[in-house]
Amino acid sequence: MLRALELRKDFGGLTVLHPTSVEFRPGEVHALMGENGAGKSTLMKVLAGLYRPDGGHVEWRGNKVAFGSPHDALVAGIAMIHQELMPIPDLTVAENITLGHEPCVSLGRIDRAAQLRLADKLLLELEADIAPDRLMRTLTVAQTQVVEIAKALGRQADVILMDEPTAALSDHEVAALFRAIARLKARGVAVVYTTHKMEEVFKLADRVSVLRDGRLVGSAPAAELSPAKLITMMVGRDLSDVYPARPKPSADILLEVDGLTREPAYREISFRIHRGEVVALAGLMGAGRTEIASAIYGLQPAASGQIRLRGQPISVRSPRDALAAGIGMVTEDRKGLGLIPALGVGQNITLTALREFCYGPMLNHTAEVAAQQAQMAGFSIKASSPAQPIGQLSGGNQQKALLSRCLLTGPELIILDEPTRGIDIGAKAEIYALIQRLAHAGKAILLISSELPEVLALAHRIVVLRRGSVAATLDATQTDQETVLRHAMPL
Repeated sequence: MLRALELRKDFGGLTVLHPTSVEFRPGEVHALMGENGAGKSTLMKVLAGLYRPDGGHVEWRGNKVAFGSPHDALVAGIAMIHQELMPIPDLTVAENITLGHEPCVSLGRIDRAAQLRLADKLLLELEADIAPDRLMRTLTVAQTQVVEIAKALGRQADVILMDEPTAALSDHEVAALFRAIARLKARGVAVVYTTHKMEEVFKLADRVSVLRDGRLVGSAPAAELSPAKLITMMVGRDLSDVYPARPKPSADILLEVDGLTREPAYREISFRIHRGEVVALAGLMGAGRTEIASAIYGLQPAASGQIRLRGQPISVRSPRDALAAGIGMVTEDRKGLGLIPALGVGQNITLTALREFCYGPMLNHTAEVAAQQAQMAGFSIKASSPAQPIGQLSGGNQQKALLSRCLLTGPELIILDEPTRGIDIGAKAEIYALIQRLAHAGKAILLISSELPEVLALAHRIVVLRRGSVAATLDATQTDQETVLRHAMPL
């Protein structure tokens, strides 16, 4: 149905996608795998008309085509779900889902009732409880991801390109998406799928193609591959120990949260974290995980309840207060809340620690750049220089820059909200090792992750949330995914 024939793409004289040929067949899920910066998203964006190739061409239903824009690709029958979410925040969910193909009545007027019905139908297909008349800006990242998927499904495309579609979703939402993909396959739709979650590949994919450093390493039926072989193809080396051993936490309590409440998001939330301990918040979409983390960091302060740090009550009304208290956070919404895309990588890293590089009111630029270079080297951030705009980097390198910024201020409590979202398996292993090094150094970690294997392997304890309340607190070493889900599911 769709072919890439010797496609090449350059940026600023640097070849990021070397001549690549790959084909996608109707009724097949074809997984594109590779580390961050391997060229997966670039290839998909060429196929979707966002980028024009610098060599080779695209063949659609046997004919050579040159899409001049994403609109051209959509008209042909190719839709894309992007890794970086791109909603229009001041439109409703229904308006976002039907954007560009709104149901109309006479004189081109939009049929609002039909628009709401169509959006509701697509959301129900994904088993999502999201009101179609809600404004997009009121949604969580996970809910926004679901809306983006519904928008693509509503295009009735023959090929759907899915770039990390489950990065922000919990296991329950992922299962609903998988059922929708099965229905697409039955209709003869070709699904091109990128993910960093290895288990998804072997549940979904019929065929796998692997890119490494912008080059196609190989393609094979998924049934002929094992996780170990696939990882070796992706990173060029064996990764035997993805999850490092957990250090033993201290008896010293660093953070205590008592009765934290902000209706309707969450109520009477209480837990504690010891020095050297990783505590995870688990739960389905809308359970209140991110909202609780945002309250501790001062992004969305709680209406009532108390936060104590080192045994002393603290008032955290803003991120400035949190930073001053020794609390750092990596947000799940790196594009909306984490990064300033037009600034350089280095400036994004040192943004919250500028006082460290000042003499009086003056910024010591030499000292700042030296710190930026040291952080980039320490976190293996791939960029041409600290001045390169961070918006040009891959999602994984952007995430590592956010981690670097968080740790530069030397926090004692570190909040990590989906820290491996959009991160490849090699970078995940690095971040897992970093989390355990931080715990070993006596830092307290509050972890939020939608990947239960990650939660079970990294955390000491799991606080399971259900509809804004604590449903259970579990010893991560003595539980399993089924138990966590049983507590997280609505009664």
